[in-house]
Amino acid sequence: MDFRTKPEKIMIYIEASEDSIIAAQYAVCLAKWFGARISAVYVVDIKTLQELTRAKIFVKLEEMDYEKALEDDGTHYLNHVRELAENKGVPVETILLKGDVFAEVAGRMKQDNIDLLVMGKLEEPESRRDFFYNTNERIFRRAPCPVIIVKDSENIKIMYDNL
Repeated sequence: MDFRTKPEKIMIYIEASEDSIIAAQYAVCLAKWFGARISAVYVVDIKTLQELTRAKIFVKLEEMDYEKALEDDGTHYLNHVRELAENKGVPVETILLKGDVFAEVAGRMKQDNIDLLVMGKLEEPESRRDFFYNTNERIFRRAPCPVIIVKDSENIKIMYDNL
C-alpha cells in the first residue's frame, strides 16, 4: 500500500472471542470511512489438533469431533461479522481456513495484498516464550502490512452503532 493513499483491503483476524467482534466492529467503521473491502479470516487450528492426537491427549475420533466444533464456531463468528458489515453497507468476504493459524493468516495477507490487518487486543505475555510462540503475537509482529490492535470496547461499540 502506498501510504499516501487510503487502505482498500482490510483483513480482520477472527477468533472465537468477544475481542474479535469488537475488532470487527472497528474494521467495519474503518472500511466504511475509507470505502474499503473487508476480508474476515478464521482459522481452524489443525496443527494443534494433530499434535494433541500424536501426544495421545486426543484419539483420532476426538480430534475429528473437536475439528468439527471449531469449524462450527468459525462459521458462527464469520456469519456474525458478515452481519455487522452488511448492516453498515460494507462489502465483506468471510474465509474459513484450516491449518497452522500463523501460516494461514500470513499467507492469506500476502495472497490478497492486504493493506491493513485488524485484530482484537493481545493478551499480556506470561513469559518470553509467549513472544515467540503465541500465535497472535506472531501474526502481529510478522504481518507484512500495518496492524491495528483494537481496545476500548465501549467506545468501539458506540462508534459502530453511530456509523
